[in-house]
Amino acid sequence: MLRFGAPSIKAAAMIRISAVLDEAGILRACTVTGHAGAGPWGEDVVCAAVSILTRTALRTLLDREGISVRGENTPERGIFQMELDYTGAGREFLAAVGLFLMEGLVSVCEDYPDYCVMTIHTERRN
Repeated sequence: MLRFGAPSIKAAAMIRISAVLDEAGILRACTVTGHAGAGPWGEDVVCAAVSILTRTALRTLLDREGISVRGENTPERGIFQMELDYTGAGREFLAAVGLFLMEGLVSVCEDYPDYCVMTIHTERRN
């Protein structure tokens, strides 16, 4: 398990990101909850960054051959969730989009650790 972002103060509001990778390092799930509270509604750069990254990844993966996407995106409630499956045809594309998303979200957490924290788990298959 990897963890990024470590609030130096007890934040009243915070974005919490949980990502699950398979053993090959390919994104299988991403859940984002909460609001950063780094600025007024509609002007919060941390929420905006996380929202743009996750929604762009979701839109890029939808209807892509070899990739199955299930999830929920309700920004007003502070919830984004997607679960991903792939076949051979979608593996490389999902690996690239997942890597882009993970790097972007890690960057946000490192730049704004008081407002955003991320945990990355690797699923193990028996």
